[in-house]
Amino acid sequence: MSNDPGPTPEQGRITAESARDEAEQFRRLAEEAREVRDQHREALETVRQEREKLREAAEAARTAGEQARSAAETARQAAVEAVHATADALQATLENMRVVEEMRRTLRDIREVNKLDNN
Repeated sequence: MSNDPGPTPEQGRITAESARDEAEQFRRLAEEAREVRDQHREALETVRQEREKLREAAEAARTAGEQARSAAETARQAAVEAVHATADALQATLENMRVVEEMRRTLRDIREVNKLDNN
């Protein structure tokens, strides 16, 4: 037999109160942990949404770049065709100038022959 009478009612009350305080502290910590977890979840969702927006912007930029490349190619082709058309027009003009020069020579020759016939 032990002489230990066990905890007094006052000690039991203090122990129970201490256990309640500790349980309340754990409850508050758990609530704070849930709040932090929810904040992290919201932050991750925001990051995911921003990443999706950036992906969409990158896709739009890629599409715009492709359209610009296509427009540049069309413009380049039009410029090449314009150069060819100009070269063709210049060639035709040169041929016409040769014909006119030949006609002038012929006309001079005719005038020379007429002058000789008149004399």
